[in-house]
Amino acid sequence: MAADLPGYEYEQRAGRLLARTGDADVSVRIGENLRRRCDHSPGLPKKPEIIAASSRMRTVLEAVEIIAPTPATVLINGETGVGKEVVARAIHDLSNRWQDTFLAVNCGTIPSDLMESALFGHEKGAFTGAYDVHHGFFERAERGTLFLDEVDSLPLAAQVKLLRVLQQKEFERVGARQTLRSDVRIIAASNRNIGAMVSSKEFREDLFYRLNVVPIEVPPLRERIEDISALTHHFLDQLSRKYGTLRKTVSPRAWDKLLSYEWRGNVRELENVLERAFLFSQGTVLQEAALALPQFRPNPDNTHRVQRGPREAARRIESQILEGMLQRHHGNVSAVAREWGITPRAVYYKLQAYQIDAARYRKAPLS
Repeated sequence: MAADLPGYEYEQRAGRLLARTGDADVSVRIGENLRRRCDHSPGLPKKPEIIAASSRMRTVLEAVEIIAPTPATVLINGETGVGKEVVARAIHDLSNRWQDTFLAVNCGTIPSDLMESALFGHEKGAFTGAYDVHHGFFERAERGTLFLDEVDSLPLAAQVKLLRVLQQKEFERVGARQTLRSDVRIIAASNRNIGAMVSSKEFREDLFYRLNVVPIEVPPLRERIEDISALTHHFLDQLSRKYGTLRKTVSPRAWDKLLSYEWRGNVRELENVLERAFLFSQGTVLQEAALALPQFRPNPDNTHRVQRGPREAARRIESQILEGMLQRHHGNVSAVAREWGITPRAVYYKLQAYQIDAARYRKAPLS
C-alpha cells in the first residue's frame, strides 16, 4: 500500500512504514542498524522504531547518525511528548556503548533535597535514614549512557556537581571521602529554553555550555505533518498486534481531523488518541467521532494544507485508504463499499477521480 505524500515514497515492510528518499534514507539505515544489533545480541530488548517521514525529522536523524559514535555530550530540546527519549536511545544504541546500560532519569520527579543522593549515591550514615550504601545513577550507568530528562529542574548545588563530572570525570557519594571515576556519556534534555534560564540565573552558564556541545531540536508534531500520517500507520499496526485484531484504517473525515489538530501533547498524545479510538471503534475503520479530542483546536497551517486541493495530504491519504481496501478485498468494489460505509457507485467515482484501476488488485483466475 503506497502513500504519495510530497517528496516521499512509502512502503510496508514487515509491518513497518519506512520513509524512503532514494537508495540510502537515514531512517532506513538507522532502523536496519538497530535491528542488526538486536539480531546479534538476542538478550537485548527490542530497539524502539524511529518514524521519520518529514524533512525536519530526517535532519534530526542525520545528526543522530553523525554524533552517536562520538563521546560528545548532547542536549535535546523539544516540547513534552515529541520523542526526546527515543532520540536519546537511538544515540546510545548507535554508539560503541550500545551493549551497556541506557539509564533514563527524569530530574523533574526527584525532590531537590534528594537530587545529589539520587545522582551520585550516598554512604551509610551520611544522613538520618541512610542505613546502607546507595549507588546513584552515575554508578549504575557506568560505561553506558545516562539520559537526564528535564535537566533544567536540577537545583544549583546539583548543577555544580554535574559540571564537575563533565569536566573531570569524577564525583563523590554524599558523605564519602573517596573520589570515584566516571565513564558515562551524558545526554540531557529539556522542554524549556535553558539559554533564557541562564540569563535569569536559574541555570549555570558553564554547565549549559558543557551540556550544549551538540544541540538537537526535535520539532513539535504540528510542524511536521508528514509524520502524522506515518506515525498513525505505525501505531495502528502496533495496536492490531497488541490486541490481536484486524488492522484498522482511518476514514477521510478522521484523517482531516488528525492532520489539522494542533497536537499540544505531540506524539504521545497522538498515540493515546489512536489507542482509545482503536478500542472503542466498531468495524475496521476509525470514524471521526471515535477520535476523542476534547476542546478540538485545529492548527490553521495544517488546516490550510489539508484543504488546499486534490493533491494535498487528505486527498492523498484517501487514495491510500482506497488502495489498501482494494488490496485487502482483491479488487472487489462491493466489499470495499461495505467496509467504507458508502455505495459502490461512490467507490467507482473515487476510483475514477484517483485514476485507480480496481482490476489490478483482483486475483488472476486459477488455470
